[in-house]
Amino acid sequence: MSGVRIAGLGHHQPSRVLTNDELATMVETDDEWIRRRTGIATRRIAAPDESVADLASAAAAKALAASGLDPAEIGQITVATCSAMDRCPSIAAQVAARLGIPSAVAFDVNNGCAGFCTSLSLADHSLRAGAARHALVIGAEKMSDVTDWTDRRSCILLGDGAGAAVLSATEGAGTGVGPVVWGSDPSRASAVRLLGDWHPRFEQDGQAVFRWATTELPALAEQACRAAGLSPAELDGVVTHQANLRIIESLVQKLGLSEDAVVARDVVDSGNTSAASVPLALAKLVERGELRSGARVLLFAFGGGLSWAGQVVTCP
Repeated sequence: MSGVRIAGLGHHQPSRVLTNDELATMVETDDEWIRRRTGIATRRIAAPDESVADLASAAAAKALAASGLDPAEIGQITVATCSAMDRCPSIAAQVAARLGIPSAVAFDVNNGCAGFCTSLSLADHSLRAGAARHALVIGAEKMSDVTDWTDRRSCILLGDGAGAAVLSATEGAGTGVGPVVWGSDPSRASAVRLLGDWHPRFEQDGQAVFRWATTELPALAEQACRAAGLSPAELDGVVTHQANLRIIESLVQKLGLSEDAVVARDVVDSGNTSAASVPLALAKLVERGELRSGARVLLFAFGGGLSWAGQVVTCP
């Protein structure tokens, strides 16, 4: 096997919608202030008894159904998450049990908001090496569990959800997952972090993250395009980490995309769902038909660490 394709996508969000106006009854803020600073209008919040494993399994089941594969055909499961309270067994192992996947290698990846893009390339590498023929990659977060609801700087940002992709090895040179561009800047590790022991709280130096994303991210995104043999103008779409609408619009302006390029702005409705944000936004765009089969899309995420990962993918 010399190629890898995306065989199916899926997503899941909790039913409860938390609006800016409702947040304004919980902490000193208002709708205008939140929209101006972040672009966020609403976010989804999981129920107290709804776990990261619940969110991950729901999204994974949809991706598996879209792929047309039998659960027994999945050989690797990776869940990207930084908010799961369960340490062992992994969320990936719990997903395997719930979906009836009998013998896949299953493990979690904690690379903050960059976790899904990191995991996507780990699965791509595994399939190319012949370690499996089909892999399930999930980004799932219950950020409401690690939110400080008294801190208006951070609680306005976060939401819950999950997105998933099934990857399959293919014959021939074609690929649905391009070369990864990834790395980290440990000197900025404190810019985004979860502090505490068994019940940590999300903290962020928002200005530091904004400066990094608007100054250094465009060059890294262009590097991911070059690695795939494309210029940004040839992209059909861009799905970045849904951290802040101002960051997304700044990147789009600097990349020089075509007028027809589709840009994910799911942050407006879903907030920042950390490692879930890229697959969640991608799956929604494909489901709505805004990104059609064969579309070439740049995925790029950044967050805790400070870490980043990105690649160009072809939509199923």
